[in-house]
Amino acid sequence: MLIFSKAKLVLFSVPKTGTTALESVLAPHAAIALRDPPELKHSPVYRYNRFLRPMVEKFIGDDVETIAVVREPVSWLGSWYRYRQRPFLSGRAVSTEGLSFAEFVEGYLAPERPAFANVGAQSKFVEPRPNGTAITRLFKYEALDLCIQHLEARLELKIDLPKVNVSPRRDLALPAALEARLKAACAEDFALWASIA
Repeated sequence: MLIFSKAKLVLFSVPKTGTTALESVLAPHAAIALRDPPELKHSPVYRYNRFLRPMVEKFIGDDVETIAVVREPVSWLGSWYRYRQRPFLSGRAVSTEGLSFAEFVEGYLAPERPAFANVGAQSKFVEPRPNGTAITRLFKYEALDLCIQHLEARLELKIDLPKVNVSPRRDLALPAALEARLKAACAEDFALWASIA
């Protein structure tokens, strides 16, 4: 998460949506860069509302724009699956080594998700709070250039985005029946992504 005081802007870091690349470029320009531990870097709206919003409103103002990037849900899960294939996770409960993408998705749909598939949901990450705290501008990962253009205008700087945190390529094809189950179970995530202009 990056907080820009002069621009009155907060950039949320939804996991697996290209925000690590954005942070690598924009962190030097931020008043506050929450990059570690992951629980702070990837603070969802509910955590921001509880711990960070009061400080932001007191010292920056209550008219802060909040921005987040959301990814098409199958692609988002595919990125998690590929990321957890990396050798440094080998032997850990979160590793997807030796699993197909379909097995990963089955785990994600299980009533009790195994550690390797326990990755949350984008819709929960950006879910508005009862007090009105919400993301004011959502961008699609698949049209990240629009987010970059917006940030360039707001921050008055040129952004040359590097490729960082790129996961290895894998087959992400799903059987039609499994994809249908995923779309039904994660309807909020698919609706969220589809709602972004």
